[in-house]
This record gives sequence, structure tokens and C-alpha cells, in this order.
Amino acid sequence: MVAVFYLAAPIYGDHVERDRIDHDAGEPVWSQLAAILRGQITRGEIQPGKLLPSIRTLMQRYEVSDGTVKRAVSKLREEGLVESVPGRGVYVK
Repeated sequence: MVAVFYLAAPIYGDHVERDRIDHDAGEPVWSQLAAILRGQITRGEIQPGKLLPSIRTLMQRYEVSDGTVKRAVSKLREEGLVESVPGRGVYVK
């Protein structure tokens, strides 16, 4: 007998990629991105004191606009999860 296992998403590195934007969902894309980043922070994938990926990196990774990234990061800033340091980037608190 052969056991067959199916994964809902492809494996990248040592974790299953679960962070995807659904451009067809009813939820705004910026809100989905904020939820993805919030999850990465709360799971410890992006630790306190570390930089968030750049706007350009997030745009390319999630296929979103710069405005979408900025709005998602702004939401995280409002929630107290990140802080912006002018000329340096956005850091996890």
C-alpha cells in the first residue's frame, strides 16, 4: 500500500507558503497584505527589530501596487506592530 499526501500549497524552504493574495476576493488587497504581514510578525517569521521587506520587494512578491503596500504598512503602523524610521525603512516593534 502506498500513502499519498497532498499539500494545499507548494513548499518553499522549511514552511508551506500560505501567504497569497487573492485578487478576486471580496476583501481589499491592501487588507489581505496587511493580514499576511501581521501573520508573519505574530508567527515570528519577521522578528522585532528586523526590517520589513522593501516596498519594491513586497510589490513584486505579491503582485500589488506601491499604494497597496503603503496602505497595508500604514495599517500595521496604526496597530502598533511596526514603526517607520525615515531614510532607513519599516521595522517590526
